[in-house]
Amino acid sequence: MNQPKSGMQYLLDPALNKGTAFTEKERDALGLRGLVPPRGFTLQEQEHRILANFRGKCSDLERYIYLMGLQDRNTTLFYQVVINNLDEMMPIIYTPTVGEACQKYGAIFRRPRGLFLTRNDRGRIAQVLRNWPAANVRVIVVTDGERILGLGDLGAAGMGIPVGKLSLYTACAGIHPAHCLPITIDVGTNNETFLEDPLYIGLQEKRLRGEPYDDLIEEFVQAVQEVFPNCLLQFEDFANHNAFRLLQKYRDRICTFNDDIQGTGAVALAGLYAALRLTGDKITDRNVLFLGAGEAGIGIGDTIVAAMEHEGLSRDKARKRCWFMDSKGLVIKSRTDLAEHKIAYAHDHEPIVDFVEAVRKIKPVAIIGVTGHPGAFGQSIVEAMTEINERPIIFALSNPTANAECTAEEAYRWSKGKAVFASGSPFKPVEYEGKTYVPGQGNNAYIFPGVGLGVTLCGARHVTDVMFFAAARALAGEVKESDLTQGRIYPPLQSVRRISVGIATAVIEMAHEEGLATKEKPENVRAFVEAEMYQPEYREYL
Repeated sequence: MNQPKSGMQYLLDPALNKGTAFTEKERDALGLRGLVPPRGFTLQEQEHRILANFRGKCSDLERYIYLMGLQDRNTTLFYQVVINNLDEMMPIIYTPTVGEACQKYGAIFRRPRGLFLTRNDRGRIAQVLRNWPAANVRVIVVTDGERILGLGDLGAAGMGIPVGKLSLYTACAGIHPAHCLPITIDVGTNNETFLEDPLYIGLQEKRLRGEPYDDLIEEFVQAVQEVFPNCLLQFEDFANHNAFRLLQKYRDRICTFNDDIQGTGAVALAGLYAALRLTGDKITDRNVLFLGAGEAGIGIGDTIVAAMEHEGLSRDKARKRCWFMDSKGLVIKSRTDLAEHKIAYAHDHEPIVDFVEAVRKIKPVAIIGVTGHPGAFGQSIVEAMTEINERPIIFALSNPTANAECTAEEAYRWSKGKAVFASGSPFKPVEYEGKTYVPGQGNNAYIFPGVGLGVTLCGARHVTDVMFFAAARALAGEVKESDLTQGRIYPPLQSVRRISVGIATAVIEMAHEEGLATKEKPENVRAFVEAEMYQPEYREYL
């Protein structure tokens, strides 16, 4: 990289900027004298200032805007703050606050981040990708904005999701920020509010469908292979009808995965493994009942099936342990309206349209909510689960927090303190009859950053379901007895960088075992992973 010719260029480039941390010698040598305040501050002292300002904001959305501004000004300081305060920062830079930020993206827009591609770029997508200033891109997160969290079609305003995801790749797993590229493919929106909104940042036209859509995605995938040939491509927040088929189309062609399907599956499986330590059940012995049969639900089901196969069940028997209920009732063989991704989980059973009845008939050890409908797990459902199980497992995984199928407080109160609860977005600890319960958060940030780190470090040609199974086992192994005594089935989020090291190590081992790694296996894989992780430190210019 060429050195800037003027001091102001150092201040305007977030990758180079140190703000008040430039030394006296640097100020003289780089032409910065007078351009920054005279008193110098260390990175740690700057962090204290940022935290004071951050905590003084009046709303989470204001905190989000403040952090995005910091990321635009000073990359190193941004990650210093986020990494050292993950518990506090993650709900702001990602779910749940990022959902509100996407809904208001046009109104709060300050500075573009990432790349926007549209149908108007057909025939020149590779050229547009080359406009990105960094050549060594290793991870791309791409969305078309059609199914943002549980909020639906947000079109180009969904850019907050790939931006946030890639921030977590760096904060949680140490992938260098210069190696990350967020992309939104703007194919229009069917959101009537945005079509009329004068501040909406995307194309104000109906969504592209059918062959033109597929052709655009195909050109994009080929362009990524041409411009960034060693890149992991993560599909994010595509609607069900595209997510499953795009994953099937490209998973054996390129290095890719869908976090909504595979990452969600792995983090839920890890939570289930930990929860079963509390109930005393084996994963192969009891049924699991899902409310919702979209990307997240089927992804979790597939990962649970992989785990049961590892424990000795046949795939057919493992699938029969997983039952799904969608908006039209129990997923059964006699139904003629099932989408292709549900057919493998259609079992022989009488029709059921009431979820409470399904609980009583299927007798699951766990219910997993992935509907996006708040309150879907009502009191009668939790009470029915408690009648069947000494420790009912209740996973209300829909994001953001407002869309959770039930709250942590409801799950503990309605089960009289017996529930083993996890959610997708964070809930605060709950006091019930003199005992404090710490809800688990089934946050994909436990899984996908470590998987991405492992995949990129070993140069894996493909990302397999077995890698996600290995990641789930690694995460479950981090849950300590002290966590379980509080009802917590995931380790503290602040330890996620250490967890990512273990996951990346497991993924690299698996990639070599499957013959998918293109780089030589290091003698000490874990030490290699740790040495490769980005740390937020100011570079010395002299």
